[in-house]
Amino acid sequence: MTEAEGVRRRDFINIAAVSAAGVAGVGIVVPLVSQMSASADVLAASSTEIDISAIKPGQAIKAEFRKQPVFVRNLTPKEIEEANAVDVSSLRDPQTLEERTKEGKTNWLITMGVCTHLGCVPLGAGEGEAKGEFGGYFCPCHGSAYDTAARIRKGPAPKNLEVPEYEFASDTVVKIG
Repeated sequence: MTEAEGVRRRDFINIAAVSAAGVAGVGIVVPLVSQMSASADVLAASSTEIDISAIKPGQAIKAEFRKQPVFVRNLTPKEIEEANAVDVSSLRDPQTLEERTKEGKTNWLITMGVCTHLGCVPLGAGEGEAKGEFGGYFCPCHGSAYDTAARIRKGPAPKNLEVPEYEFASDTVVKIG
């Protein structure tokens, strides 16, 4: 046996050992990483669909998304006009109604139903609930008042009600998340 053949055999053994270690490493890492991904029940809760066909203009409903309330409001032309008439530069958290709604669907305002002050649930989405002096939502915990575009107008809340990611699956169904 020559020295050149021994080196070749040694190289083959090194390559085989490194390859086997690589395959074993992948065999350990893949299950470890895949077990960290979300389970089916968590993925199912990551979005929700809401039928908006029964919501009349001027009416709002409460729904649930990720175990938190969501307000879906069908704005009237008068409410849209009032929201657009507000000087945006005078707002604490300046946003126009167009920035808070989808193009072509400005009558549909979808927001999280959680006050941005300390996380209470504002009133105004249910039948007969107090809407506050600006006609939108009123947080009874500390007196924050939101307008019809769910923008903060008065009280300690620092920001507008949050607008979640959403899209219109059809003319009558909204998918949130």
